[in-house]
Amino acid sequence: MQLFFPKLKNNPVAAIAAAFVVGAVLIALPFVVGQFGNAWVRALAFAALYVMLALGLNIVVGFAGLLDLGYIAFYAVGAYMYALLASPHLTSNFPAFAAMFPNGLHNSIWLVIPLGAVLAAVFGVMLGAPVLKLRGDYLAIVTLGFGEIIRIFMNNLNAPVNITNGPQGITLIDPVTIGGVNFAKPLDLGFVTLPSVYLYYYLFVVLTIFTIIVCVRLQNSRLGRAWMAIREDDVAAKAMGINVRNVKLLAFALGATFGGVAGAMFSAFQGFVSPESFSLMESIIVLAMVVLGGLGHIPGVILGAVLLAMFPEILRHTVVPVQQQLFGKVIVDAEVLRMMLYGLAMVVIMLYRPKGLWPAPEHGLKKPGKTDNAPSPAIV
Repeated sequence: MQLFFPKLKNNPVAAIAAAFVVGAVLIALPFVVGQFGNAWVRALAFAALYVMLALGLNIVVGFAGLLDLGYIAFYAVGAYMYALLASPHLTSNFPAFAAMFPNGLHNSIWLVIPLGAVLAAVFGVMLGAPVLKLRGDYLAIVTLGFGEIIRIFMNNLNAPVNITNGPQGITLIDPVTIGGVNFAKPLDLGFVTLPSVYLYYYLFVVLTIFTIIVCVRLQNSRLGRAWMAIREDDVAAKAMGINVRNVKLLAFALGATFGGVAGAMFSAFQGFVSPESFSLMESIIVLAMVVLGGLGHIPGVILGAVLLAMFPEILRHTVVPVQQQLFGKVIVDAEVLRMMLYGLAMVVIMLYRPKGLWPAPEHGLKKPGKTDNAPSPAIV
């Protein structure tokens, strides 16, 4: 809580009380918005996934200052990894797998999450290694190409050996199961019944909180300071003894880790994955979340991710019904209007709040109205 409200730093009792309040709000939120339909709870669950993605990208872009336009590739890697390990696709297309696993592949979430993180980190190092000396536009172009290569591979790895099932995608993916609780079915607690989407929402919130804790610890660590030094001036950072190569590779690897975990959870939540879910536009939207909220500022990134993730659902339930009532038909589709407003929002933010809606505090600056007690230098 001290991250969001620095004034609570010297008041631990108030910080604990604030944490309890926030926890109660997060627990009660699906019951409140669920009164308007489970689609809103589903949007909240996706908002939690996007917060994880935005925080992962913030490590690369916000902390280390490395512009990455192919971040959604790690999301795809995690999603397809879970889909292959928790669906009948491999056993149906490869007799060897069918012989090894006669009951099919049904892997536990405790295996999938670490494996998704490690696999995405490996792909992050594969992306980072060739681009260590690139900066700015050149780095953006190369990472954009990496993201498109991954998507094209997913789209074409159905021949001559069917690994990803191509554009048709992979279906019949197992839902998450924890302690015998199947997240695809409602959970009866006796006093209340939690629908499936509520269970996924709570799981994603727990993972998001864990992601926030890790990001805060990284930001305040020696590694986080090294990332910020590289962001400001990598030549000066190298002169100060920082191993720029290794630190950049760690930024790509750790940032990709959260994308892989989020992708695995997306695959389980949807029960279906296809290359269409991992287009360049998704990378741009996640980057827009980071820029809109505030580069390098964890609370700002969370704010930007929640706003842009919930925005399509708000438009869908407001713009479309209003147009039908006024004109009798939908003139401007909600998706088209969403992209127009995304662009307009980014232009306005860059013009009037270039550091984001909730920028990182600037340390060392004097507050307005306060004067320095030191004498002014003499004017010669």
